[in-house]
Amino acid sequence: MSYSYVPAADAFWRPSNQMGVLNTDLAKQLGTSVFGARLWRLTPGQASTKHRHQQQTELYVLLEGTGRIRVEGELLTLAPLSAVTVDPPTVRQIFNDTDSDALWLVVGAPAEAANTLEMTPEKLAELYPDGPKALPPELAR
Repeated sequence: MSYSYVPAADAFWRPSNQMGVLNTDLAKQLGTSVFGARLWRLTPGQASTKHRHQQQTELYVLLEGTGRIRVEGELLTLAPLSAVTVDPPTVRQIFNDTDSDALWLVVGAPAEAANTLEMTPEKLAELYPDGPKALPPELAR
C-alpha cells in the first residue's frame, strides 16, 4: 500500500509520560519511522517538556488557539496556522499560559526516540537540561 490513513475519530490520545499533556503519535499510528509526528493539545497551564534533540529538526505548527514557544531564550507567540522550525541541539518548549486550549502539530525528522521512561539518567540530562518536568517561568508555581 502506498499510503496510510488515520481518521480523527480513531486517533489514540494519551497523556505524555512527564507532563501529562494529551497527545497522539500520528507517525506510529500511520506506520512510518521516517519522521516523528504528533498532535499535542495543551490545556491552560500546561507545557511540553523543555528539551533538545541531537539530530532531529522539528516543525511546530499551531492549529488552534494561541501558541507560545520558547526557543533558547526567545519567546514567540503564534497565531493559528503559524509555523516554526527548530534545529538540533536548540532547546525548545511549547506551553499554554492562555485560558483556551492550544493544538499543535509537531513533526520531526529524522525520527528520534523520545521515551523518557527508557532513557538513562545521562541521556535525560543531555536532552532535558532543566529536567523533564521543568515549567517555563510563565507557568512556574
